[in-house]
Amino acid sequence: MAAQVEELKRQHDAVVLAHYYVPAATQALADHVGDSFYLARLARTLDCKTIVLAGVSFMAEAVKMLNPSRTVLNPEPRANCPMAHMVRKADVDAVRERYDDLAVVCYVNSTAQIKSWSDVCVTSSNAVKVVGELPQHNILFIPDMNLGRYVREQLPQKNVILNRGYCPTHQRIIPQEVEQLELEHPEAEVCAHPECSEEVLREADFVGSTKQIIEHIANGDGREYIVLTVVGVAAEITRLTEGQDKRVYFPATPPICPNMAMVGPEKVLRALQTGEGEVELPDCADRAAAPLERMLELAAR
Repeated sequence: MAAQVEELKRQHDAVVLAHYYVPAATQALADHVGDSFYLARLARTLDCKTIVLAGVSFMAEAVKMLNPSRTVLNPEPRANCPMAHMVRKADVDAVRERYDDLAVVCYVNSTAQIKSWSDVCVTSSNAVKVVGELPQHNILFIPDMNLGRYVREQLPQKNVILNRGYCPTHQRIIPQEVEQLELEHPEAEVCAHPECSEEVLREADFVGSTKQIIEHIANGDGREYIVLTVVGVAAEITRLTEGQDKRVYFPATPPICPNMAMVGPEKVLRALQTGEGEVELPDCADRAAAPLERMLELAAR
């Protein structure tokens, strides 16, 4: 399969991008593996006609908006993200009416329509930096309440208003299972994604984005780590820590994103063979792309 994918990439002048959360076999076929911010930023620099984005639908949509002239293929269009839809326009409008000095900050884990309601996008790796760069005092953070709460704690000078959205996979990580891991592995450092609940983050020694967690473990002096994010990160951690005798532990209920799990390697192969899953620009593309562009600008400062 890998040989077929390589040949098809040459034929179609294609590059395969994969998120850390898709299956390890899919990551192995990719030219670049990363988190949503890395992939969005990288897509702008690629010299190719076609981009295959192995991830969930909002990621492929964002890459298309940032690269409107390129063909973007989504190997599994049914792979959606529940949190990407968890905000209502009426709620955004109500907060805008209440505050004059307001910025609507939208996590990239959102549909193009929701992005179009916002002023700037963020990812988990740059949310604190981008919000800190904004001149507005009042921040409506959509759609993820857990990442929004984490940003509020890091930036107490801002009035961060939360929306009641969440990632179901990270929300299913519960303190009891984390505490059990801590009892079983008392020397292990607890690394958590900010999409986890407030109760789980209290158990964490390190809080960071997917990429930040991976790099923290790869560069850390410790030998044992409890990892509180989607199990797909294990592939990259294993690759980067080869020969370091490091061990990672996940909760007893494995944090598996069912949508990311749908993006198997056979889907990448089929997309390259048939051209199926081509992503179209949404009607609101111009309005939705502007917050993405502003994110790239502020994150680069």
